[in-house]
Amino acid sequence: MANFFSQETFRQAYPDRPLPMLSYGLRFPEACARHVERLGSTKTYILSSKSLATKTDALKRLQQSLEGKVVGTFVGISSHTPLTEVLKVIEDVRNLGGADCLVTLGGGSVTDAAKVVRFALANSAYTADEVDTLWGGHSHNPRKRDVLNPPTIPLVHIPTSLSGGEYQHIAGVTDERTHAKRTYEPHVDPTLVIQDPELCLHTPAWLWLSSGIRAVDHCVETLCSLQSNEKGDSEAKKGLVKLVPGLLKCKHDPTDLDARHLCQLGVVEAMAAVSSGVPLGASHAIGHQLGPLGVGHGETSCILLPAVCKYNASKGANNDRQEICKKVLLENETVQSTLKARNVSNPDLGDILDVVIRELEMPRSLKDVKVGRDKLDVLATNSLHDLWIKTNAVPITEKSQVMEILDMVVGDQ
Repeated sequence: MANFFSQETFRQAYPDRPLPMLSYGLRFPEACARHVERLGSTKTYILSSKSLATKTDALKRLQQSLEGKVVGTFVGISSHTPLTEVLKVIEDVRNLGGADCLVTLGGGSVTDAAKVVRFALANSAYTADEVDTLWGGHSHNPRKRDVLNPPTIPLVHIPTSLSGGEYQHIAGVTDERTHAKRTYEPHVDPTLVIQDPELCLHTPAWLWLSSGIRAVDHCVETLCSLQSNEKGDSEAKKGLVKLVPGLLKCKHDPTDLDARHLCQLGVVEAMAAVSSGVPLGASHAIGHQLGPLGVGHGETSCILLPAVCKYNASKGANNDRQEICKKVLLENETVQSTLKARNVSNPDLGDILDVVIRELEMPRSLKDVKVGRDKLDVLATNSLHDLWIKTNAVPITEKSQVMEILDMVVGDQ
């Protein structure tokens, strides 16, 4: 890694899609300045996480690198991307006379916000009611407009987590009026993703590791799907081979830039797996509804993924698929040594994932994230409305089925 910042690699993230482009090998300010110039942008608007803006010099370095091309900056998008904050950004951009490039510095919340902001601007949607007419696609919105304009403003992401939203067009925003997470599908991918593992040293360990398990969840639920395809299988396997050992190495040595970049590259493949057309399962479906209860995206996967694997296996639903995933993991020496150190022999897939997540010291129960039994009924009810609940290896159509999974993760409370 000593020579990591000596030469840029600039390529398509995916050979079958023109966008996003991917850049690594330069420090993020230099890379961003180079590509804002390439895009011909002179009015760049930055969305930055609060922690990077207030606790590091990252935002200042980015602003300085763009040499007067920054027309505005918004600091601090909360978890799960609240609609009210997205509306503030839209208003700010309009008051500044518009922007010809959006740049995000931070994790999944700022990433999703920027995607929805440029979608809303393209469709002159400035109020909560107007933005409410933009969401939907795979999820049904009776108010969705018949005709929607695609975004045109270039969008550059500089991610500091492993959630992976920067590699696809889909974005999630929480409407505080209904406490529902809405999915927006503008059908135009971000323009560029800039990877800088050194910047990610500022990311809190819990966020880095839990968002990495979110990417692992993408791979596992793709590989274990009964509607899998060759591309999804291939990308999921490649992602797991990088992500799981990379995360374990990051845990043992947080300064290991090679391990961090291994994780970043694994996310590219995890998102390729997600984009392969394979429907996911109950870990994602329930996790989508657990999030608005105050639980981070990655933490939902830490809690739910092993339990969903155990649930499906107990019903004999996808055992052959789980064996494929298990084999991929057990071929890695770092995983083998972790299991050995914890005296775990003859594990099934759920056991392996449980050991990995515990080794990372991530939450393993709803109790760990302060979600009590009083929330289980509404959580189970809301989960039944998620698209992927029915594409789980065991199709889930009854609240009692969701409750069976939740009982496995509620914890001692």
